[in-house]
Order: sequence, then C-alpha cells, then structure tokens
Amino acid sequence: MINFVLSLFKMFLTDQIQAPIASEMKKFEDYFRTSLKSSIPLLDIIMNYILRRKGKQMRPMFVILSAKLIGEVNNSTYVAAALIELLHTATLIHDDVVDEAYERRGFFSINALWKSKISVLVGDYLLSKGLLLAIDNNENELLKIVSVAVREMSEGELLQIEKSRKLDISEEQYFDIIRKKTATLIASCTAGGALSAGANELTVSRMRLFGEYTGIAFQIKDDIFDYQSNGLIGKPTGNDIKEKKITLPLIYALRNASDSDRRHILRIVKNSNHNSVKVREVIDYVVSNKGIEYASVKMDEYKYKAIALLGDFPENDAKKSLIDLVNYSTTRKS
Repeated sequence: MINFVLSLFKMFLTDQIQAPIASEMKKFEDYFRTSLKSSIPLLDIIMNYILRRKGKQMRPMFVILSAKLIGEVNNSTYVAAALIELLHTATLIHDDVVDEAYERRGFFSINALWKSKISVLVGDYLLSKGLLLAIDNNENELLKIVSVAVREMSEGELLQIEKSRKLDISEEQYFDIIRKKTATLIASCTAGGALSAGANELTVSRMRLFGEYTGIAFQIKDDIFDYQSNGLIGKPTGNDIKEKKITLPLIYALRNASDSDRRHILRIVKNSNHNSVKVREVIDYVVSNKGIEYASVKMDEYKYKAIALLGDFPENDAKKSLIDLVNYSTTRKS
C-alpha cells in the first residue's frame, strides 16, 4: 500500500511541475517518437520497448522549462531535448552492458532481452541519431554543448573506475567525478534550452551552471540513498559498496577515523563487498559517524546555489517549475 501511495504522490509532483509545459511535453513526445523510427524491424521493436518504459523525463523537462524561462519554446528546443534524451538513453543502455545489469527501473534491460552485442549497437544507433538530428537542423552550438557533456561523462566514469580500484578518493575528486558523470548532462539540458530560446552567451553560461549545481545535488541524493532507509524498499541497498564506489557519506565518515578503523572499513569495501553482514557494518559505520548528515548539508548547499542563480529572472510559471524540479530532485524517494 505504501508503494502505491508514494507512486501516486510522485506522479502528482511531476504532473504539477510539468503543468506550465504540458502541451510542449506532448509535442516533444511526438517529436522524440518520430526521431526513433527506423526501417529495420528489429530496431523498431526495441525502440517501441524503450518508449513504453520511459522514466520521469526530467531531462526534457529541464530543456523545455529553461527555454520557456528565457523566451519561446521552438523547434530548436525540441531538437535539444531529443538530442539529450537520445544521448541519455544510449548511455543507460551502454551502462547496463558494462555493469551486466538485467533490470532498469523494474523492467528487463535491453541487455537482458537482446544481449550485449545488440545492446551496444542500439546505443551506438541512438547516439548517431542524436548527432544527425543536430547536424540536420544546423544546431552547431548545441552539438558543441552536448559533445562536451559526452566527453566529460566518459572522463568521470573512467575516473570513478580508477578510484574504485585504488579506494583512495578524496572529497575534491568525488565532486569532480559527479560533476562530470551526472551534472554535466543536466547542465547541457539547461544550457541547451536557454540557447534554443535565443539567450546570450552570459545567460547560457549561467543556466549551464544552474544545471551543474542541480545535477551535483541530484547525485548526492542518489549516493545518500545507498546508506539510508526509505519508504520504497525499507532498507539501504549498499549497491555502491558492492561496486566499490566510495561516495560522499563514506568519505566524510572516514575523514576523522583512526588508522585501524579506516583500514578495516576499506578492507570490507575491497574484499567483503558482497557479504551482506559486512556491507551492513559499513552502512552502520557511516550512519553513526554522521556521513548522511554531512552529505545532506552539502546537497542542500548546491540546491540553494542552483536556486539562487534563478533569482534575477522574471517571475513566471517556468521559473517556479524549475525551482520545484530542483527541490524534487533532492527530496524524491527513489
């Protein structure tokens, strides 16, 4: 029953945020569906599967709301939203291959149903469709924004893999990783949306920074979930520990740890990360050493920095929804 209630509440929140751009989101969905069409029957089957299992569409919302904050939503806005959604979907499919993941948001992944070879090719196909969409519409500046995001996402992923092997990540390096891995894509949404509506270079940069701060807060929230019980599953997952990812709650908990405690905790992460009892020990250590509280404070710092960047923009429904979207990103339950 609690899952059902939470699902309804989540739908209510996202519908409320989408309200000022409801018609634009409908147009985007049609535009995105058209951009996925293929003459290859297998690809069409997979594209339809992807469309039926789309998520909350936060990234297109960021693009369209950012455009509406500045001016009018137009064809360039839909190109930006579709390009970024194509890129995002491609990276998720590739991630599932790398992680050997067989579920995505409670459904079978492309990797589970069609295996890794087809999954990689589908991800490549989506990326190429996005690039061609920008080129065919002469969106060179948008292509530059998104290309930078692709480069930084790859760098962030590789840096995280390197650090998970050495288990020597600092707080500064953690923020560099999440800025590149997660925040850069949301930054491309808000910058691309502003650009599509005719914003000047300074405003585009400001909106890019707004997206970056929001993305950092969003990722910290995700990292807190790993150590924090929530209403959907009732207990922490410990997935980051299982994948040897050292995130902000654990970084802080280890900051003032004795040498012996630090070695003990890192030894668990390195050698016993699939032992549920040992993983629980790490979670308890993080909780008792205020790791969640510290990460929550940092998350709120970035949230408020993001909202502050909207301060000088005129008051309108798009601005209110962007603020609501930032707040939702940091208060969500999943």
